Amino acid sequence: MTLRMTMTMPAVPRIQLGSNGLEVSKIGLGCVGMSATYGPPKPEPEMIKLIHRAIDSGVTFFDTSDFYGPYTNEILLGKAFKGVRERVEVATKFGVRLKDDKLEIQGHPRYVREACEASLKRLDIDCIDLYYVHRIDIEVPIEVTMWELKKLVEEGKIKHIGLSEASASTIRRAHSVHPLTAVQTEWSLWSRDLEEQIVPTCRELGIGIVAYSPLGRGFLAAGPGFIQDLAESDFRKRFPRFKQQNLEQNKHIYNRICEMADRKGCTAAQLALAWVLQRGEDVCPIPGTTKIDNFDQNIGALMVSLTSADKAELESYATGDIVKGDRHAFMSQTWMNSETPPLPLWTSMEGSSAEALA
Repeated sequence: MTLRMTMTMPAVPRIQLGSNGLEVSKIGLGCVGMSATYGPPKPEPEMIKLIHRAIDSGVTFFDTSDFYGPYTNEILLGKAFKGVRERVEVATKFGVRLKDDKLEIQGHPRYVREACEASLKRLDIDCIDLYYVHRIDIEVPIEVTMWELKKLVEEGKIKHIGLSEASASTIRRAHSVHPLTAVQTEWSLWSRDLEEQIVPTCRELGIGIVAYSPLGRGFLAAGPGFIQDLAESDFRKRFPRFKQQNLEQNKHIYNRICEMADRKGCTAAQLALAWVLQRGEDVCPIPGTTKIDNFDQNIGALMVSLTSADKAELESYATGDIVKGDRHAFMSQTWMNSETPPLPLWTSMEGSSAEALA
């Protein structure tokens, strides 16, 4: 059964991401691992071949950032999209950069515009389909960042605006300046902290949800054994859940997922990804991979049917008291710590006084 699922490519449905008219494939492709973060950059021809395989399979939603590389992932995608631009939806991000070898979060209007112009050049496109604030600058009112993004929409340089790892209150404040199309945050069987506040807020406001790391950064697909095979430069070695003392507990989560996968006739990766895919029609997971075989397996998750009882059982494997370790190596950069200062009362909408805050 597993072989049949991985060899038979299902049709990839299309969904409306949010209520602002952006249509994407129900499953996207996270591209960070092709160029950075998860070990050395992969060979460019192989990654372009993978991207084209995704497009031909019906996956048209691609996720990148100027921080990935930095910069090289956007350049890679720009090359891959030559001749197929009209078939894809491009999502990129700004707001995280290295300055003097230190990580800096930046949301000032001048930087917003500079980053957008640079991403357009690297991607070699005229307009970005979805432009995210990668992380929230807690020193700049979110309204100030959004005013500049709104201008970029009006100028035709971006079509839609999104936030990544933003709190419910930040989402509301941003949405009041210009409608948000999507919020990207981590969501998987063992990362569900967004379900109490973020998901209800997005659904109330008509904002789509893009789930990054839906396979637990590879753990829910391959289990604890893959950690020892990671390159020393692989960022995942720094994540708390992959520390040895936590792996001893977390490996039981993977084992139980494998047991259900055997019963369902699919792989552990397909089962975990199917759970995210079936969170709602407003949810688009973006699993990343650098291998065509893994990509094909991920698409096979669309064929996995889960009953309400199946979902409840899966969720019981990875409740908050069972999972050991924080989900992120830098929890200070997640939605739980993303509040920005209030907008001064004297600031006028899109006026010179707002620009003075930058």
